[in-house]
Amino acid sequence: MAFQLLDDLVLIDDQPSVEAQSLPLQCRVSFDTNFEDRNAYVTGMSKYIEEATRHAEFNTLLREGFKHAAHLYTWRCCSRAVPMAKSNDQPNRVEINEKVVEVLNPEVEKLHQFMHFTNRAISRFCDEVKRLCHPEKRKDFVSEAYLLTLGKTLNMFAVLDELKNMKASIKNDFSTFRRSAQFLQVMSDTRMIQEMQNLSMFLATQNKIKDALKSELQLIAGYEELLADVVNICVLLFENHMYITPSERHMFVKVIAFALFLMDGDVPNVAKLDQRKRINISKLDKIFQSLEVVPLFGDMQIQPFSFVKRSPFFDSSKWPYSSVEGDRCHVNIAEKVNTIRDHHIEYVTHLSRLNNEIAVCDKDGPRSDAENREITQLLLSGIQLLCGWTSDVVETVSWKLLHPTDHRSNPECPENAEEYERATKYNYSSNEKAALIETISMIKSVQSMLGRMESTLNMAVRRHIYAELQDFVQLTLKEPLHKALKNKRDLLSSIIQSVCDTCVDNRMGQKQRQSTVGSFSDIRQARRSIAPSTTQLYMARTMTESLISERSGSRRVLKKDIEAKYVDRIANFLRMSYHWPYLLSLSETLSECCELSQLWFREFYLEMTMGRRIQFPIDMSMPWILTDYILTSQDPKLIECILYQLDLYNDAADYSLYKFRKQFLYDEVEAEVNLCFDQFVFKLSESVFTHYKQIASCMLLDKRFKGDCHALGISIRVPPYARYESLLRQRHVQLLGRSIDLNRLISQRINIAILRAIDIAISKFESEELSSIVELDGLIEANRLCHRLLRDQLGSISEFSDLFLEANHNVSVPYGRITLHVFWELNCDLISSYCYNGSTQRFVKSKYTVRKPPQRDRPPSASMQYFWGSKSLNAAFNNIYSLYNGFTGMPHLKAMARLLGYRGIAVVLEELIKMARNLINGSLRSHIRSIFNLMPKICKLPRFDYGSPAVLEYYIAHLANVGRYPELKKELCEVLRELGNIIIFCLQLELALTQEEVLDLLTAAPFTNVIPRPPELKMKKLEQKYAHIYVIYKRILSQQTAISREAELLTKERLCCGLSIFEMILSKLKEILNADTVWSGGFPTNGVMWLDECVEFHRAWSALQFFFCQPSSIAIYGDGPHWAGCTLIMLLEQNRRFEVLDFCYHLLRVHRADGKDDTIHGIVLSRMVERIRRFQLLNNQIFGTLLNYTQSVNDSGEEFFDEKIREFAPPMHHSIARDFPVSE
Repeated sequence: MAFQLLDDLVLIDDQPSVEAQSLPLQCRVSFDTNFEDRNAYVTGMSKYIEEATRHAEFNTLLREGFKHAAHLYTWRCCSRAVPMAKSNDQPNRVEINEKVVEVLNPEVEKLHQFMHFTNRAISRFCDEVKRLCHPEKRKDFVSEAYLLTLGKTLNMFAVLDELKNMKASIKNDFSTFRRSAQFLQVMSDTRMIQEMQNLSMFLATQNKIKDALKSELQLIAGYEELLADVVNICVLLFENHMYITPSERHMFVKVIAFALFLMDGDVPNVAKLDQRKRINISKLDKIFQSLEVVPLFGDMQIQPFSFVKRSPFFDSSKWPYSSVEGDRCHVNIAEKVNTIRDHHIEYVTHLSRLNNEIAVCDKDGPRSDAENREITQLLLSGIQLLCGWTSDVVETVSWKLLHPTDHRSNPECPENAEEYERATKYNYSSNEKAALIETISMIKSVQSMLGRMESTLNMAVRRHIYAELQDFVQLTLKEPLHKALKNKRDLLSSIIQSVCDTCVDNRMGQKQRQSTVGSFSDIRQARRSIAPSTTQLYMARTMTESLISERSGSRRVLKKDIEAKYVDRIANFLRMSYHWPYLLSLSETLSECCELSQLWFREFYLEMTMGRRIQFPIDMSMPWILTDYILTSQDPKLIECILYQLDLYNDAADYSLYKFRKQFLYDEVEAEVNLCFDQFVFKLSESVFTHYKQIASCMLLDKRFKGDCHALGISIRVPPYARYESLLRQRHVQLLGRSIDLNRLISQRINIAILRAIDIAISKFESEELSSIVELDGLIEANRLCHRLLRDQLGSISEFSDLFLEANHNVSVPYGRITLHVFWELNCDLISSYCYNGSTQRFVKSKYTVRKPPQRDRPPSASMQYFWGSKSLNAAFNNIYSLYNGFTGMPHLKAMARLLGYRGIAVVLEELIKMARNLINGSLRSHIRSIFNLMPKICKLPRFDYGSPAVLEYYIAHLANVGRYPELKKELCEVLRELGNIIIFCLQLELALTQEEVLDLLTAAPFTNVIPRPPELKMKKLEQKYAHIYVIYKRILSQQTAISREAELLTKERLCCGLSIFEMILSKLKEILNADTVWSGGFPTNGVMWLDECVEFHRAWSALQFFFCQPSSIAIYGDGPHWAGCTLIMLLEQNRRFEVLDFCYHLLRVHRADGKDDTIHGIVLSRMVERIRRFQLLNNQIFGTLLNYTQSVNDSGEEFFDEKIREFAPPMHHSIARDFPVSE
């Protein structure tokens, strides 16, 4: 038993079960022999064997009738597609007509076969009715199964006639064929002409089949009695819910209505039968009221009571309930779904318990009879629940199709909407759609659960049926047989003996003997999983039913010779065994119970369009309407139901191939599935991305901010919980025989969505000022968090770093879009149009700008989910990040450091150095030369004795030409601002980068075994706390270990060893300055230093600062010019000479000594001195900052100054100078 080992094979598949049962490629064994083995049961009664023969004939008729019904229903008009001869003079009219005949001849031949079949079927049915209504046969027993077969035949006639009436395209195609055949004169034979005329009349006459059947039945005396028996058995089964499939339930009602129509002929037979109490009109009236509309075939519906209304003796007063047509569906699915949900929960609970017990106890041996009985009863109740739920769905859809909405009932429905559109798209409320979705999901989920347990259930059902049947024939019938033999009731004993001989299990081959104790095998033998065949079960049930029937065909009713308690047991056996054929073919029964292909088929409405529509769009298709509603409503409890709605396409495709056997219908289903599934994946991916994007944004939103908004009555929408996890874990969704990896498809879409979100964030940054980089950093962080949340469910999503590099166009180049835009903003806007405020350490937009504002791209237009996820979240984050607009400070630089990284920062700094070189060697150099030319050759420091007013007047006189320099306060200040802004930006970027690196080190400290060193008492506790974290660092791969150690070493060395970016910037600037002597003035003439000569840069800067300290508009340039000047002085090592020889500082010292105040040339001395004092503080701050980056550190860690020290001989009188020559 090698195949049993497959049960022990564990297949790892942890995906949740949220889809319907798949249709595997398998060979289904059918034990329905259609009574071909009837002659094998020689022990049975001969009359019932003959009945089985007739039963088989009618079953064959029913199968053939279904084929014709399928052909009629799926008929598509061919005459609209074939070309027609426009006139008799057309040269190719013969060829056209020949092609028409060639194309339509096979279809017309099928119509001939259909006509002959209906005639043959009516004749055979009437012959059987005539046989059963014969005076000698009227009191004979007719089995329940046979009456149901007659009822199914009546249903077939009603369906075929309605299909023939509905299909106008059949008549059109036949007329086209007939015209072409007459033109070609291919019907020269008289018989053929007569056949064509008969077929033409058959197709043209409405209700031809019903009228022909009714006229034939009226010729049979007592036919209404037989139809009354058919009606009564249908009523009995309908009221007692003795149906397993929805088609049976609806068939009962259609048979009742059609039989009533056939009863009333020339006389009011229905009223007479009601008077004789053969039928009960009041009971029938309630049945018709409870089921106003039933499906007829496919998407065709019918009101069963309409058959009764066609009766010539119809009296509406006798039908008070059914005569009034309701304005609402008899199934309120929106309310009934609550009851269905409760039943579903209860049943799934019992089924799960049973499944767990089977999984635990299945290998201990065969189950007992009580356990098998419980399993069978649970299975039967599940099938009945499925039948009821499916009936509710089908009846709701049928009622909606028969009662389409309009613009008055539904304002959303356009006035020019199509009929099918009004019947589907606009005919359901939101509650009805949700109820249908939930009901369909419960149907498919229970079907899937039962399907997975099919092998276990089949075994239990077979053992249970075997036990019940053997107990019945060996125990229940034992005493009635003894008494019948004792009382010499030969007929009764022969029937009971036949039942026993037909069903008893005699495995040992023991010879049966007939005696006063009957013939039985030993009931103590083990139970077997052997079920009776369909013929065997039919014979047993029929013979057993004859024992308690009121009709026995003899003078004495057999029921009277059996005790009442045994009559009850026999009746109970018949009720119980009625469902056995369905339980024995469990797979087919489940498929029929849960078959919802009607929700897709639309052949009836396509016929109504008269060729205007080849097929309806998907927004009118019920499966997609329900699927789309789930995606658009965002109802959490419906999310997991979405795959069940797609299974409706599986039902339609299966029905098209295996029931209708029409390839073109399957092709249409497949085409719609291809389109709908693409839309489904697209919309589902968009919903998933939006949901997780909202979650990520809410996680990033500050809690205090949300609390303040709530206190102010401002609501920020929080995404509700959605059960996307189950859908995202689906790896093999079954759809039209395809196994689809939904996880992979959604991952691809999510990759695209995240990539587009990052691209939109960068595009938004490119359309705004540099200050928006903080918002860009927030958007990137939101997308990163969204990616991390989705990565837990979608393992095949690309790494976020790869997506970021692709969106940033930074895959194969050292700089990306962010880096380029940052530098572009620096070059075109911040460097030239912003002024630096040292107090706030911010770059602020200047009121006075030389350059025009840069032209930026338009901001991107995209949905809200590509920004922060929702309208309220967008508004919240826009308000937060609006606080960072209008300036550039440390938050912006930190964001820049995080986004650019070392490579991007290096690119930006390299370009800034180039800009600084161009400014120094270009504009600034020429301006400084001009300043030197305007200054006096020598400008000494006046003596203190002159007083501060005289000193001020002295400098005003000597520096007057510099003050009149036309570019002093415009271009020169602009150049100094740009150079200063470059220097300040590099310094601030260095500080921001350092803070980020320190934060990274602190965050990584536990993982790199860097434990804080608190007091010794807490040290051991901290070591224990971080011990399990450090294990992660030890267990990673060796290559990752090397990379991490290198990165750690680089960061530590950079912070601890003094590696500074700004220091490198200063060294580059120093190299630029040292390359030109205009800044240092060359070698001093006295061989020591320049004192009063105006040849060094610090003297030019002293002159410029003198005018900056005067009341002017220099403040509009901020601190940038001062940083530029002081940095150049510091790099030229002129800072000490500047502090000693500066004009303004000398004036300040003199004023501190005398404290005088005066107005010189309109300049208030005290105010100017106050400005000088403030500028001195600023200069000292700048020099102090620069000193930190220019001073060196020795090996011991102490600071030292690398100064060039020169030794000079003491001064000598010229008279003795020749005696002491100077050594070279």
